[in-house]
Amino acid sequence: MNWIPLTSENQLQEIITGSAEAPVMIFKHSTRCSISSTALSRLERNWNESEMAIKTVYLDLLAYRPVSAQIENLLHVEHQSPQAILIKNGKSIWDGSHYDIQYDAIKKALGK
Repeated sequence: MNWIPLTSENQLQEIITGSAEAPVMIFKHSTRCSISSTALSRLERNWNESEMAIKTVYLDLLAYRPVSAQIENLLHVEHQSPQAILIKNGKSIWDGSHYDIQYDAIKKALGK
């Protein structure tokens, strides 16, 4: 996967605005959590770039906690860790946490 690191609240706003042109997935990852590492690994193993031509954004929750709080405020999605959030046209269209983060679920949410 071609991850774009999310490191600031300004960048988050740009990502949300840009979702009007193409959907975006944010993956919120706790680098100290084994469940988060498992969810990330499973997602990366199953990801098919040609099938899922969307931007994939990676947020390190431990390093950028305020950005996670801003995601919750702007997208009205309760914080979880790990968590994947699909954004389209500036709004969350799907979110999943823990073992609900699955390639097929994301693909279905995007209508693919």
